[in-house]
Amino acid sequence: MKRKLIAAVSVAGMMVGVAACGNGGDDKPKADAGGAKEITVWVMDGSAPKTWIDAVNAEFSAKHPGVTVKVEVQPWKGIQEKVTTALSENTPPDVLELGNTQTAGYAVTGGLADLTKDKAALGADAWSKGGLASAEMDGKLYSAPWYAANRVVIYDKKAFAKAGVTAPKTRDEWVAGLEKLKAADPASQAIYLPGQSWYVLAGLIWDEGGNLATKDGDKWKGGLGTPQAASAMEFYKKLQSFSTAPKDKDEANPQQSTDVIPKGGVASWIGLGWEAGGAEKALKDAGKEADFGYFPIPGKTADKPGTVFLGGSNLAIAERSKNKDLAKEWLALAAGKDQMTKYAAETKGALLPNQVAANFAPAPGSFAEAMALAGANGNITPVTPGWANVETEPNPIKEFMAKVLKGEDAAKAGADADKEIASRINK
Repeated sequence: MKRKLIAAVSVAGMMVGVAACGNGGDDKPKADAGGAKEITVWVMDGSAPKTWIDAVNAEFSAKHPGVTVKVEVQPWKGIQEKVTTALSENTPPDVLELGNTQTAGYAVTGGLADLTKDKAALGADAWSKGGLASAEMDGKLYSAPWYAANRVVIYDKKAFAKAGVTAPKTRDEWVAGLEKLKAADPASQAIYLPGQSWYVLAGLIWDEGGNLATKDGDKWKGGLGTPQAASAMEFYKKLQSFSTAPKDKDEANPQQSTDVIPKGGVASWIGLGWEAGGAEKALKDAGKEADFGYFPIPGKTADKPGTVFLGGSNLAIAERSKNKDLAKEWLALAAGKDQMTKYAAETKGALLPNQVAANFAPAPGSFAEAMALAGANGNITPVTPGWANVETEPNPIKEFMAKVLKGEDAAKAGADADKEIASRINK
């Protein structure tokens, strides 16, 4: 799926096998036809502002004046097959961008270089906890987190003002506000929340101390048949009771930002940055005015917001790269505080950099401000190659949610879902 800088990122990559048994390379830079040394970097369409790439390359070239950095922008369509092929060849790109849920799939096949011994040089101590988790597998580092994005609550300021509701800090305050909104305008939805917005549920499960799946010896097992998941689903059910959204659809069916919100009658909803922008444009095109406010999904207590899923990209080095040392130096610059600070400024807070110290100072009350506050308490889906099999439709998490919302016992629905999760994740 194509992603733009102004878009917050939703990652649900399909794992693909990489037929690579890396030869380790000789760490000597390759030469082009004219004898000049060069390294190749793959970034995805829309991920890297040209001014930022130029700045990274200029800093790198100052240290290595005889080395050229060849940056190749890749389209999203067909990228996983292209990466699979490239990593199995003898001349792959030296550095490449991967979705943060894709990294484990490429690492387990031997396609990515083990960077564990390079953590200090790469500046890993400064990376956010959630970002680092996506870059590691079985205690080894296979990439550097680059950028991420997450969901926040988007609300109609006029509707909130009419009901006397302010941005909540806790779950209890959130529900109390929704009750006020419903009382103030019974014909409207206090919140638009489809029954299968499973990334939202994931955050609630993490808040309860649970997970979507956990390691059990050498195998994985599902986590939806647990008390933690049942508690999270009970709260989700309470939120969903304020909505007339379909119980068996997700936020993209219909697309909430462009197909639902512009029609009016919605006081709040949960979305990504690109959705907020899309809704504003759709309202403007319809001759209406968007007056949105934003706040992080509230946590159980006021001391920190609710946990959110962080979708984004990592930067990795191919195991078969002949230029590992140079690639690591380029990666250290790109993933370091100075360049990440410039990256955050270039993207104007639309995306979160890999470390809090590099965050862009967003405008008060903006989506970027709420996203940054929420992102500090971010998490990712289980880091294992088999996770992508779980997300394949029909997604058992989404089916679990719909069943519970339609009245089935959460423990039973969760146990059934866990059987399917275990079958898929351990393939």
